[in-house]
Amino acid sequence: MKSIDLKNLAVVAAVGFISLLGTGSIANAQSTQDRKMQKRQEKIEQQRDKLDHKRIQLQKQRHTEWARRSAQIGSSRVISSGYYTVDPHTSITEGRYRVYRSGNSGYYSTDNRGADLLRQAVNEGYRQGFSAGRSDRNGNRMGGWSRSNIYRSGTVGYQKNVDRGQYQYYFREGFRRGYEDGYYSTMRYGYRSGNTAYLLGSILNTILNVANQ
Repeated sequence: MKSIDLKNLAVVAAVGFISLLGTGSIANAQSTQDRKMQKRQEKIEQQRDKLDHKRIQLQKQRHTEWARRSAQIGSSRVISSGYYTVDPHTSITEGRYRVYRSGNSGYYSTDNRGADLLRQAVNEGYRQGFSAGRSDRNGNRMGGWSRSNIYRSGTVGYQKNVDRGQYQYYFREGFRRGYEDGYYSTMRYGYRSGNTAYLLGSILNTILNVANQ
């Protein structure tokens, strides 16, 4: 009987030892798999960072090229059609101007300060719209620039050097485009530098048609 008990005990011990070996092997395999997955995730994040860096560099190059082309137009910046190419960053030359709305035969008469404010309205509208669109996207809220109180007001940055209604119109034109870029995470109308969104100069000139008076 003792011989049989010893044999059974030996079998149980052997089975337990094999089980321990098996458990250790599984744990080691799981640990190895976790390390591989972590390395893959780190590699994906590195590639994403590289792509973001390239995108930012392309946006900066595009902005630099726009600034260079604007400078080549000349100090007066008058083009053949009689309209100014409105630089997003440089003040408009002193004088009187006519501002034409797209699809409207009429025009709004103002001085350089008023024209500068209308340009500011478009740019500020774009920035506000981009921020609102990105906020709605991140909050999983239904998109819609017309739902925004800022859009309906249209007066962020407004000053009395220009007609209020004119400022609101151009602010909303910028806001709508900024909202689309922010909500859909695209850069169709502008570009980003750091955490700030800027409207492309070509889009600004499409919206704001300024001519000598």
